[in-house]
Amino acid sequence: MSLLVIRTSSMGDVIMTLPVIRSFAAAYPGEELVFVTKKPFDQFVAGIPGVKVFLTDHHGRHRGITGLLRIWMDLRAKYNITAVADLHDVIRSKVVRLLFRFDGCHVASIDKERIRRRKLVRGRLTGSLTHTVERYRAVFARTGYPLELVPGPWMIPSAEGAAVAASRTDGMKRPFLGVAPLARHRLKTWPAEKMEAMLRLLVSRKECTLFLFGSPDESAEVDEIAARVPGAISMAGKISLEGEIALIADLDLMLAMDSSNMHLSAILGIDTLSIWGATHPRAGFSAWGMPAENQIQIPDTELTCRPCSIYGKGTCRRGDLACLEWLTPEMVLQKILNRLK
Repeated sequence: MSLLVIRTSSMGDVIMTLPVIRSFAAAYPGEELVFVTKKPFDQFVAGIPGVKVFLTDHHGRHRGITGLLRIWMDLRAKYNITAVADLHDVIRSKVVRLLFRFDGCHVASIDKERIRRRKLVRGRLTGSLTHTVERYRAVFARTGYPLELVPGPWMIPSAEGAAVAASRTDGMKRPFLGVAPLARHRLKTWPAEKMEAMLRLLVSRKECTLFLFGSPDESAEVDEIAARVPGAISMAGKISLEGEIALIADLDLMLAMDSSNMHLSAILGIDTLSIWGATHPRAGFSAWGMPAENQIQIPDTELTCRPCSIYGKGTCRRGDLACLEWLTPEMVLQKILNRLK
């Protein structure tokens, strides 16, 4: 018997499945979990006991409606699926879980709290949405697998990745500080000139090794920031994902936007500072396991338009990006120095 778990994107959301998947492996050692995702996210669950990966091919065999039927048929042919936990709840995952429901499988899907999300961005909700990890856990419980979450770290670097990371850090001086200066959307990204000013202050005040992280698509922008900060080392597009995971796991501190690197660092158990602009930790996407004091933001009691977005899409209602512009290099620097002590 197998539990089918579906989460194919995005990177940060896939990373947040790990506390639940590792807890499942610990609580149900005789059970098999089939994780439906896409490359390169299979690397996140590699080595977890009892976990098998099924990779979807959205541009080939699993493209379109007929592709969804093939996903269902391929899974049925290879595994004895008895329950389905849909952690994505998009059209593609809805079709697949419906087909398994017709097979008699017990099916549950994530509650995305859409009504409460709308209230949050309209300023009509004073509380917090349920954290994504807890919502994932609730889906597992509804499929018949209640869980107590195991302590982190929830991702373990591979031996190959550790060797790559070691080759990059050999002879370098600690502490190792990682910075992921970018996010997918502008409303989540601290202005580059402020980030560069803060980093220059940092290297003038604290002797450390400074690594800058980003996706291969962000490499040109990250390289530009590194070129303007003495001693900064850009790793964007210059290291494999396995190597990046291992290098982040060896950091003393990570500073990131509300982004996948924030989630990756936290899941690896690294002390993670996060900068928040238009989005808010109350939306349920904060760095898992990190204390509230690690969140760097203008309080929404001072800036009542926050949050104006769940994911960071759109434009600033005020037109001045005050949620990010009001964060000074000195404010962020002090947070870093306090944690490095």
